[in-house]
Amino acid sequence: MTSPAKFKKDKEIIAEYDTQVKEIRAQLTEQMKCLDQQCELRVQLLQDLQDFFRKKAEIEMDYSRNLEKLAERFLAKTRSTKDQQFKKDQNVLSPVNCWNLLLNQVKRESRDHTTLSDIYLNNIIPRFVQVSEDSGRLFKKSKEVGQQLQDDLMKVLNELYSVMKTYHMYNADSISAQSKLKEAEKQEEKQIGKSVKQEDRQTPRSPDSTSNVRIEEKHVRRSSVKKIEKMKEKRQAKYTENKLKAIKARNEYLLALEATNASVFKYYIHDLSDLIDCCDLGYHASLNRALRTFLSAELNLEQSKHEGLDAIENAVENLDATSDKQRLMEMYNNVFCPPMKFEFQPHMGDMASQLCAQQPVQSELVQRCQQLQSRLSTLKIENEEVKKTMEATLQTIQDIVTVEDFDVSDCFQYSNSMESVKSTVSETFMSKPSIAKRRANQQETEQFYFTKMKEYLEGRNLITKLQAKHDLLQKTLGESQRTDCSLARRSSTVRKQDSSQAIPLVVESCIRFISRHGLQHEGIFRVSGSQVEVNDIKNAFERGEDPLAGDQNDHDMDSIAGVLKLYFRGLEHPLFPKDIFHDLMACVTVDNLQERALHIRKVLLVLPKTTLIIMRYLFAFLNHLSQFSEENMMDPYNLAICFGPSLMSVPEGHDQVSCQAHVNELIKTIIIQHENIFPNPRELEGPIYSRGGSTEDYCDSPHGETTSAEDSTQDVTAEHHTSDDECEPIEAIAKFDYVGRTARELSFKKGASLLLYQRASDDWWEGRHNGIDGLIPHQYIVVQDTLIS
Repeated sequence: MTSPAKFKKDKEIIAEYDTQVKEIRAQLTEQMKCLDQQCELRVQLLQDLQDFFRKKAEIEMDYSRNLEKLAERFLAKTRSTKDQQFKKDQNVLSPVNCWNLLLNQVKRESRDHTTLSDIYLNNIIPRFVQVSEDSGRLFKKSKEVGQQLQDDLMKVLNELYSVMKTYHMYNADSISAQSKLKEAEKQEEKQIGKSVKQEDRQTPRSPDSTSNVRIEEKHVRRSSVKKIEKMKEKRQAKYTENKLKAIKARNEYLLALEATNASVFKYYIHDLSDLIDCCDLGYHASLNRALRTFLSAELNLEQSKHEGLDAIENAVENLDATSDKQRLMEMYNNVFCPPMKFEFQPHMGDMASQLCAQQPVQSELVQRCQQLQSRLSTLKIENEEVKKTMEATLQTIQDIVTVEDFDVSDCFQYSNSMESVKSTVSETFMSKPSIAKRRANQQETEQFYFTKMKEYLEGRNLITKLQAKHDLLQKTLGESQRTDCSLARRSSTVRKQDSSQAIPLVVESCIRFISRHGLQHEGIFRVSGSQVEVNDIKNAFERGEDPLAGDQNDHDMDSIAGVLKLYFRGLEHPLFPKDIFHDLMACVTVDNLQERALHIRKVLLVLPKTTLIIMRYLFAFLNHLSQFSEENMMDPYNLAICFGPSLMSVPEGHDQVSCQAHVNELIKTIIIQHENIFPNPRELEGPIYSRGGSTEDYCDSPHGETTSAEDSTQDVTAEHHTSDDECEPIEAIAKFDYVGRTARELSFKKGASLLLYQRASDDWWEGRHNGIDGLIPHQYIVVQDTLIS
C-alpha cells in the first residue's frame, strides 16, 4: 500500500510541475502582449509619420512658425505621461530614434515649400501607408506562427505531464505488487513452520487407529502449502510484469523530459528570435526607403540644414532589425529568457535518473536508437532543402524591400513652378504603373516564405525532439564509441580526389561501379533511384570521399545512375556549352552518319582538353553500356533520351520540344560514333574508359607512367627556359578569383596584376604574383595584347 507520506510527496511533485508550467504559460502570454505592444507602437509610429508629413505639406507656405507648432505638437505627444516608461524604453530602438531626430529637424526647415509639399503628399506618405499595411499583414502572419509554436510547446508540456503520470502509476503498481509478493512469501514461511510444529506435537498411537487420521492431516497440509505456493508464483509473475512496465514508463518519462527541455530551449533561444525577425520583416528596410526619400528632398535645399540632416542620416543608416531585436529582448529579459530546465522528479524513492539499458529493454532501446538515427538523417536532408528554399525566398523579399528608389534629386533640376514639379514627380517610383504588379508579387512571395518558414520550424522542432532522444539513447548505449571505431575502420577505404585528376571522382567512381555491377541492370538511367540514397552518395562525393570504393555491391544501382546524371545536370558550365549549340544542331541535319560524326568532331575540337577528356570517357562508357541493350533495355537512343537534358540544355527562346528531339539525336550519334568523334589517346593525352570499369592514362612518357598536369607544365617550362631565358615578362590582369590546387599553382583575386614569364603549356603560364613564382591558368587572366608579339 502507498504510505500517506509518499502520496503527499507525489502530490507535491505534480503541484511543482503545474506551477512551472503555469509560469511558462504566463510567459507565453506576456510574449504575445509584448509583440502586440510592439506592433501597436509601430502602427502608431507610422500613422504619426503619415500625419506629420501630411500636415507639413499643408503648412509649408506658412514657413517657420507653423513648422515649429508642428514639431512641438509631436514632441509634446512623445513626452506624454501615458506609458511613459514603455516609450522611454522604446527610445533605444532605431526607428524611434529616427522619429525623434526627425522632429528636431523640423525646427530647422526653411525650404522650397511648393516642391516639398508635392513630394510629401505624392511620394513619402504613400510609402508610409504601404509600410503600415505591410507591417500589419506581416505581424498578423507572424502572430499566427507564434501562436502555433506556443501551442506546440504546450502540447509538448502536456505530453510530458501524461508520461510522468503514467510513470507514477506504473511505479505505484510495481510497489504494490512487490508488497503482495512479500506478503505471500511470509504466508508460505508461516504455513511451513506451522506444519513442522504439528508433526512434532503428534504422539505415537497404534497404527490401526491413527494411520488414517495422519494421512488425512498430511494431505490437508500439503494442499494448503500448494495453494500458497501457487499464489506466490502468481504474485511473482505480477510483480515482474509491473516492474518491467515501471522501467519502460520511467524510460519514456526520461526521454520525454529530455525532448521537452530541448524543445523549450529551442523555442526560447531560436524560435522567439526568428519570430521577432518575421515581425520586423521588411519594416526597417521599408522605413529606410521612405525616410531616405525625405532626406533626398531635404539635402537638395539650403546648406544650413546639413548639420541636422546628417544626424538623421546617421540614424537612418542605423536602422537595423537585428540590433533592435537584441535591444527589445534585453529590455524585457524576464519575458524572453528561457525558463529553467525540467529536472527529473523521482517517484516514491525511485532515484534512477538514467535510462535503463539493461535487458530486457536493451535490444528495444538499440532498435529505437537506430530508427531515430535513420529518421533524423532523412528529416535533416528534407529540412535543409526547405531551409535553402526559405533563405532564397527571404533574399528575394529583402531585394524587393531594399530597392534604392529614394533619390528624388531630379525633381530639383527645374524651376519650382507647380507644372514642373508635377511633371517630375509623375516619373517617380510611386507613380509607375508597375507598382500594383510589384506589390502583388511581394505579397505572393511573402506568403510562400511564411509557408516555407512554418514548414522549416516544424521540421526543426521535430528534429530537436528526436535528436534529444537519440543523443540520450546513444550516450546510454555507448553508440558513440562504436560509431567512432566504425568510422575509423571505414576511413581506410575513403579516397580523396586528387586535385589534378582529369576525370571528376564522382564520374569515374559511378561509371566504374555501373560498369562492374550494372551493365545488365534493366532500365539503368531511366528508373529513378532513392532520393535519400542519392543525397547521401552526392554529399559523400562533395566531402571528397568515395562511397563506391571497393568491390562491395550494396548500393542501389538506380540511385548511383541518378547521382551521375545529377552531377552533369548540376554543372555550372554544361559539358556542351551553349555557344556551340547551333553548330551542333546544324550537324544533326547531315544524313550520312559518318559525315555527321566528322562535323561534330570539328565543332567539339574547339573545347578545352579537359572537357574533351571527360566527354571521351563518358561516351565510351555509354557505348559499352548500349551493347547490353537486350538485357538492360537501354539502346543508344534510350540513353540519349536520358542524358540529353542533363548534358545539353536548350537555350531560351527556342522550341523546347523540337530542339530536344535534335539534342537526343545528337547524343545518340555521339554514343554510336564516339571513336570517330573524339581524339584517340595519342592525339589527346588523358584517361580513357576501359571495359573493366577502370581508368587508363595515356601519355608520351617513355615508361608509360601517368603524368599530372603540373608535371606536363614543368616539362614544357624547362624547354621554355632553355630557349626563352632572355624574354621580357609581360603583364596580365586576373579575370576571376583563383585558388591554387597544388603548391606550384598561384592563388590570386580578380583584378590582381600578374607577371608572365612564358607559356608553360596551352593552358598554363609560368609567372609571378606577390613575389612568388608559379603556374598561372590561362583561362583566368587577360594578357595585355600590346605586349604580346
